[in-house]
Amino acid sequence: MALGLASATLLPGVGFWDTAEFQTIPPLLGTAHPTGFPTYVILGWAASVVLQPLGEPALRMNLLSAICLAVAAGTTALLVRRLTGRSWLALAAGILLATTPIAWSIGTHADAHALHLAFVAGLLVLLVDWERLQRTAAPGAERRLVAAAAVYGLAVGNHSLVLLLAPGIALFVLAVEPRILRRPRLVGACLLALAVALVAVYAELPLRAGPFRAPLVYGRPETWDGFLSIALAEQFRGSLTAPFADLGQKAADLAGIAGRQLGPLAWLVPAGFAATVWRRPRYALLTAPVVVITCWFAASYANAQIDRYYLGPALIALTWLGVLVSLVTDALESLSVRLEAARAAPGPAPGPSAVFGFVLAGFLLLPTLAVLPGRWRTVDLSHERQAVEWLDAVLDERIIARDAVVLSWWSYSTPLWYAQHIEGRRPDITVVDDRTRLDRDLGDITDVIDANLGRRPLIVIQVDPAVLATLAARYRLVPLDVPGDQPVLRVEALPPMGVR
Repeated sequence: MALGLASATLLPGVGFWDTAEFQTIPPLLGTAHPTGFPTYVILGWAASVVLQPLGEPALRMNLLSAICLAVAAGTTALLVRRLTGRSWLALAAGILLATTPIAWSIGTHADAHALHLAFVAGLLVLLVDWERLQRTAAPGAERRLVAAAAVYGLAVGNHSLVLLLAPGIALFVLAVEPRILRRPRLVGACLLALAVALVAVYAELPLRAGPFRAPLVYGRPETWDGFLSIALAEQFRGSLTAPFADLGQKAADLAGIAGRQLGPLAWLVPAGFAATVWRRPRYALLTAPVVVITCWFAASYANAQIDRYYLGPALIALTWLGVLVSLVTDALESLSVRLEAARAAPGPAPGPSAVFGFVLAGFLLLPTLAVLPGRWRTVDLSHERQAVEWLDAVLDERIIARDAVVLSWWSYSTPLWYAQHIEGRRPDITVVDDRTRLDRDLGDITDVIDANLGRRPLIVIQVDPAVLATLAARYRLVPLDVPGDQPVLRVEALPPMGVR
């Protein structure tokens, strides 16, 4: 169901911003912006090969996100089944995740966050399974924990947001097995699995930037300093601002986000957590720090679309609701049995389990079903062709002349890279991004213009008013007729003083 919903609303082609980067880098097995996302890039490369019959590379990478959403929804259903033992409730939780606006939206276009959501669900299932097997001393318990360590390493290679799960995982492991540190073989196996997974995926950065260089490489990860800068996301270090300021406002904003994502069910999340503390205290110990730390981090992180950072907390909130509904179901069943016993009815009491489970699962789904058409319209990208039309227009030689230098910025550089490196269009032009200037020591934007003015056609695609004002003072900027709000300007030398 999740795969069907995401596929029906899938972006059919190339996009802008990070979407276009994630449509370009994986098929080339290149290196992406910090943190490099090597797990996503490697998986994306494999998907671009396996899914070739289904369409162009951009569509394949979009479809990978739909598949990741489907895996996350299915794994969430499995997780709730493990926590509650109720299949109808598990099915409802999976559907709810697939139709939560941020999750559904992330499944419609290329984005590493879709894979992050699948990894979070998988980690939680492995850890809950480990707890169950450890409690019953069943064989295979240690393998679950080692597998969780390996999956965690792969998840770190996909998105560093998974690092925020570490405190909750540590508390959970110590709660389940307080003597874990006295088991050096198990600890060593987990650390080895984690290290092997990390090394296996992060080796992609220096290898594809060095001896097996890819057509597109971000930064200089072939050097040790460059690798650390990318892997540790030094570029975004200043994005975490005033983390302990305006906590009341941040809490209010979080409540608003919860309401937009879960609708009326958001009001039940605190009760769901309380029920989880009662029924599954170790799971509560695992997940509560993840929700608190991730929400606090996202509320303090000022960069791009931060709603995606709430994917993990949304998944966890739905599992809490599952435990709450399971608790209510148990109470109703118990009441029903007592009533039957009080009536002294002959024969065994009717088993109401399936009926109660079905009805309460439907209760969970009702608010979402009521707004499903509106959510569909909000997330639907199936008719979105803005980037495709923009590329067709701007790559026309009447707009960008042959052998031109195009000075662009991130949102528009990425689809230009897709057109050049994936589609093979306009290999004659040179796209110079802000990052390109830094990596190639080209200086600032005026240095690049001065080096090419009068020698090659120059095009500027910029949105920063300060940059545009600086350029307008030094050069003649001629607007070009292309669709969209983004100005595309031809750069020419200013005429001599006094000449119109």
